[in-house]
Amino acid sequence: MSMRTLILVAGLLASTSALAFHCPVDMKKIDEAMAKNPALTAEQMAEVKKYRMEGETLHKAGKHQESVDTLAKAMKILGI
Repeated sequence: MSMRTLILVAGLLASTSALAFHCPVDMKKIDEAMAKNPALTAEQMAEVKKYRMEGETLHKAGKHQESVDTLAKAMKILGI
C-alpha cells in the first residue's frame, strides 16, 4: 500500500470513530433537555422522542452519519 492510501484509510477510520462518539453526546444532550420538561406541543414531544429513538437505533447499527442527522432533527426542535 502506498503512503497516500494508508493516510486515506486512516482518515476514513478516524472520521467514522468521531461520528460514533458524537452520537452518544447528542443523545445525552437530548435526554438532558427532555428532563427539563421543555415547552413543546404534544406533537413536537412525540417527534423528539421518535428522532431520539431512531438515532439510537441507527447508532447501534453502525450508521453514524444517519444517526447524527436524525438526532440533529430532535435537537433542532428542542432548540439545542
